[in-house]
Amino acid sequence: MTAWLQRYFGRLWLVLVYGFLYLPLGFMVVFSFNSTKQDARFTGFSWRWYEALLDDRKLIEGFFTSLKIALTSGVLSMVLGTFAAFVLVRYSRFRGRTLFTSMVNAPLVMPEVIIGLSLLLLMAGAQNFLGWPERGMGTIVVGHTLLGTAYAMVVVRSRLQEMDRSIEDAAMDLGAKPHQVFVLVTLPNIAQALMAAFLLSFTLSFDDVVIAEFLSGPGVNTLPQVVFGYARRGINPTVYAAATILIVVLTVGVIAYSVWVARQLRRREREMHAAVGA
Repeated sequence: MTAWLQRYFGRLWLVLVYGFLYLPLGFMVVFSFNSTKQDARFTGFSWRWYEALLDDRKLIEGFFTSLKIALTSGVLSMVLGTFAAFVLVRYSRFRGRTLFTSMVNAPLVMPEVIIGLSLLLLMAGAQNFLGWPERGMGTIVVGHTLLGTAYAMVVVRSRLQEMDRSIEDAAMDLGAKPHQVFVLVTLPNIAQALMAAFLLSFTLSFDDVVIAEFLSGPGVNTLPQVVFGYARRGINPTVYAAATILIVVLTVGVIAYSVWVARQLRRREREMHAAVGA
């Protein structure tokens, strides 16, 4: 019995966990092709909800709004998170380091509702005194960048801590200037971490509804806000169709990224073997 548990229990537990996580997504994909609005019985295959999706301006506009916000905040989060990671890894001692570390890490443990509410109060106060900014895409980008920077910093920081700094020292000994070392040596070595930080920040922004609810203005609704609004009014299989398309696109993106990372690792291994052989 003990041997059976050791052999099969881990696999069974893994199957149950994956089933718990992905079966709901599978049911949603199936019912996006349902011919009626029934959510408990599949009545027949149909493309009607995908056709209805093309006529749903709210979902389409919400998608492009979320895409613009996620791309902008993803890039900003990656850049700011990289700067923060360099400060914490390369400059171990400076006045206010503890405070800086706490402030950068705060969004990781702070509830999003608190972040959204505090930013709303800040934006409202700034608008009363300065007449700027008006709530809309810009304020949502600020909120998502604040959240994404903390996650991007963690990803880039872990890569910088693992990176062998002797290659940077060797480049400087050979006459490279600091900016050349950063561009030609440091960036290629942390490129995968930068991509991972961008994708993580992009996903957090595209998926967020809490901060967007606090910071959005009239006529500006992200895709999660539109979906949440539909969900409060009842079943709308058009949302299932939109979610299915997003799942397919994200799956393809994850697979493409994994293939790219694998190729980068194989290329680096070949270069290392070639250098050792030379």
